[in-house]
Amino acid sequence: MEIRIDDLTGNEIADLLQAHTDDMLKHSPPKSVHTLDLSALRSSDITFWSVWSNGELAGCGALKEIDDNHVELKSVRTAKQYLRKGVAAKLVEHILAIAKKRSYKKISLETGNSSAFLPAKKLYEKMGFQECQPFADYSDDPFSSFMTKDLSSLS
Repeated sequence: MEIRIDDLTGNEIADLLQAHTDDMLKHSPPKSVHTLDLSALRSSDITFWSVWSNGELAGCGALKEIDDNHVELKSVRTAKQYLRKGVAAKLVEHILAIAKKRSYKKISLETGNSSAFLPAKKLYEKMGFQECQPFADYSDDPFSSFMTKDLSSLS
């Protein structure tokens, strides 16, 4: 697998992000879906990566700066044909290493709260994320779970 910074101009990434949003809307009401569109993902405070395997898009994810010490993990998605093959774990490990290298102290995320999000929540827990209160501009929402990880524990 190859992980690379993506400029968000390819059709494959646009299709995967649309599938991500569509899937989120199946499991949460629109006001509880916090996906970002292509334009928002191109913001200067976001770094976006895509994962490729044998020339095929396998997944994506992003890191959004909240402040000098705190970042958010965003838009983690695995292409359907690559589910349960370690794509998300490899990408999140990569993003955690980048966040640590950039000297951030904490990384947080928002994910859904229904059973459809259980695999993602289990992955994040396995990687050391713990449940937390809403952060940044988020507020309490019965359809959202919030998780965070102290990056000082990473070597």
